[in-house]
Amino acid sequence: MSVETPDMDELLRLVPTVGYGDDAPADRRGGALHLSAVLPALSAAIGHPTPTKVHADPKACQRALGLPDAESAIVVLVDGLGFWNLAMRLGHAPYLRSLMNERANQRPIATCAPSTTVAAMAAFGTGTCPGLTAMAGYTQLEPASHKLIQLIQFKDALAPKPANPHIPVPPMVDPLDQQREETVFEKLAAQEVRVTSSGLPKFSKSPLTEAALRGTDYQGNVTPRDRVLAASRASRTPGLTYLYIRDADKVGHNYGWDSEHWVAAFEHIDAQLALLKRSAPKGTLIVIVADHGMVQTDMDQRIDIAVEPQLTRGVSLVGGEPRSLMLYAEPDERPEDIACRWRDYLQDRALVRTRDEAIADGLFGPVCERVRPMLGDVVVQAAGAVTLVDSRTQGDKATHLPSVHGSQTALEMDIPCLIDMA
Repeated sequence: MSVETPDMDELLRLVPTVGYGDDAPADRRGGALHLSAVLPALSAAIGHPTPTKVHADPKACQRALGLPDAESAIVVLVDGLGFWNLAMRLGHAPYLRSLMNERANQRPIATCAPSTTVAAMAAFGTGTCPGLTAMAGYTQLEPASHKLIQLIQFKDALAPKPANPHIPVPPMVDPLDQQREETVFEKLAAQEVRVTSSGLPKFSKSPLTEAALRGTDYQGNVTPRDRVLAASRASRTPGLTYLYIRDADKVGHNYGWDSEHWVAAFEHIDAQLALLKRSAPKGTLIVIVADHGMVQTDMDQRIDIAVEPQLTRGVSLVGGEPRSLMLYAEPDERPEDIACRWRDYLQDRALVRTRDEAIADGLFGPVCERVRPMLGDVVVQAAGAVTLVDSRTQGDKATHLPSVHGSQTALEMDIPCLIDMA
């Protein structure tokens, strides 16, 4: 049975804001059909149900996602492999194609908004949402310094590049202070459940790992094969294993998700996942998810904020990324006025909301008071293949990425949740 793929115009339309919780509503994605529900559901599947502030009933999440019970489980997060990106390239992926033939694997679940790695990883790792994790965009305001912080390396987003790139730059803020929610991994480890991560050695103590995915026994290996086999070995002991595969996102940003380079990377990912299935102990539950999908950019729809006075007026800082901006107002500027100017300029090319409107819509999930000032006074999410760049602060490469993500379209928001048993 094949998946019917909507046409690209439909995939690039903005979809309704997804909700959070333990139910699986029939009329929309979100709730338990959400990336934030995956680890709570897996905790229940391995016999150690672990609730979070957003998902109070892990067993309900398990039922909604259709996960069977198992003593040992491996969850694989393939960065950038959206459900529809996957569906449109299934001819290159025999293992994933076999999974997509199963009815249970033919419906996407939702990622968080913005649909970007830092927000999604934190929502995934904690089982919560950006409004609680304080990780709501690639760059966002750090209120104490009133500077933009880049939340991959936790560095000053606008600082010049260091003279010696081999000398690590200390994080601008402590990742554990920025992201204070306990991770599901930490909660499981506190119950004396084995929790293992398999990834690149350099990610072992990275700021993003420390913030969003802390609490595991991290096993670093250089080659993809060794990372897969390490995950398989770990799963011989009951518990939970996390395997991260980054190639789809990295190649997509560099070459475009519809490029031959991306297809080659996708084929390699499929081979890694097939090896995982073959090498994992019999009876191991395997769940494959992603953090977001990807949109191919159209340079004719690229808007440079720097050359549009209507867009720069009253804006002190521009955070986020090309598909999902957070605008920070100058001290005497009303966010409503900025939003009005942006709506007049962009029309149907983007959804523009004030922070209060976005929070009321549930864009970030429940929002704690500490996080509110970190969020943009105005939030802008691009429709179609529109990108919103700022040549005042971004280099040529950053303003001309062939594939991007972050907005609220089906192509970016819909992610797989593929279930298999070794």
